[in-house]
Amino acid sequence: MESATSGRYGHRDRTLLLMMYRHGLRVSEAISLRWEQVDLKAGLLAVQRLKKGVPSTHPLRGPELRALRQLRRDWPASPYLFVSERGGPMTSSNVRKLVTRAGLTANLPFSIHPHMLRHACGYKLANEGHDTRSLQHYLGHKNIAHTVRYTDLAPDRFKGFWKD
Repeated sequence: MESATSGRYGHRDRTLLLMMYRHGLRVSEAISLRWEQVDLKAGLLAVQRLKKGVPSTHPLRGPELRALRQLRRDWPASPYLFVSERGGPMTSSNVRKLVTRAGLTANLPFSIHPHMLRHACGYKLANEGHDTRSLQHYLGHKNIAHTVRYTDLAPDRFKGFWKD
C-alpha cells in the first residue's frame, strides 16, 4: 500500500487499493463507487456487486473512514469516490496501471494485477477463521463453490475440532 502513495494522487491511489483489498472489490466495482453508497457517520459501505453478485453492506473501520474523509475533502464536487484528474471516474485501465506500478515500486518478485487484491481479501479472512458462508456473502458470491477456494488452504480450519 505504501508504494502507491507516490505521485500527485498518492492519497487517492492508496485509498483505492485499501478499499479494494478490505472489501474484495473488483476493479469495476471500485471505480463505480459513489458517495451515496458511503455512510461516513455510521461507518458503512453499500457494496453493489457485479457479475450477478449479491450486494451487501460492509463496515468501514478507522483507517478507511479517515482516508475517505480526506478523499471527500480533496474532490468535494464529484459523485464518485475515485476521480481522475479530469473529474470523472477512474477507468479500469488507470487502476490496472496503478496496481502494476505499485507492485514494481514494492519490488515484488512477480507481476500483480488488481484481482489479486480480491483474492488476498478472501484468503486473509479465511485464514482468520471466518466461516465459508460469511465469506461468500462478504465477497458477493452467489455460488459457494467460488468461495471454497479460500477456505481450502486455511491452515487452522480444523483447529479446535477435538478438545482433549
